[in-house]
Amino acid sequence: MTKWFYREVLSNMTRAERTIKNKDRLIIEAAVVVFAQKGYASATVADIAARAGIGKGTIYEYFASKEELFFAVFEWFKLQTGVAAKVNIGVLGESASKRLEALSDAIMGMWEEIEDVFTLTIEFWAASSSSQIRDRIKKAFRKMYREFRDTVAALIREGIERGEFRSDTDPDSLAAALVGAWDALFLQAWFDRSFDPLTTSKNFLKVIINGLSRP
Repeated sequence: MTKWFYREVLSNMTRAERTIKNKDRLIIEAAVVVFAQKGYASATVADIAARAGIGKGTIYEYFASKEELFFAVFEWFKLQTGVAAKVNIGVLGESASKRLEALSDAIMGMWEEIEDVFTLTIEFWAASSSSQIRDRIKKAFRKMYREFRDTVAALIREGIERGEFRSDTDPDSLAAALVGAWDALFLQAWFDRSFDPLTTSKNFLKVIINGLSRP
């Protein structure tokens, strides 16, 4: 499981704070596995405690409920994928098209890391229809997708301003389409393990960039 987030957080903490965060991390990593294997509805706090090798009561010292822990897992998953969305975007001197390609490669290249827990995405989507946590998960998804679209749209807009992309391009519409395409490629790869999302994404984006580029 990727450790980048915890390294960044722990680097600026006192020893006491690190002890707390390490336990927090242990619980979240156990919850990731349990929710991925059993689903939100079937998983119990006892299951997660057993996976983490701690007492059930210890979990409640860090998370008030299973719902709170589920949202902590959602934040973990969002951070996992969100960091990929920013890789190489800020590299100076690179063209907008090259940075868009780097963005796509970083996102789709995560498949091997998240393949075993991708079922969490299905759980998050399913939770958006649950009467208990529907509003909260929908709000979280709305924010996540808006930020993702804005990141991609800003990159496309920059390409237009630099004269790389056609001026009649609608950055927001194209960004929404690209985000949707990346989501769909992950979903297809989850259903069909012989499907290669990275190669497909490269070929797909090549067509998009060719259409965007000014003659």
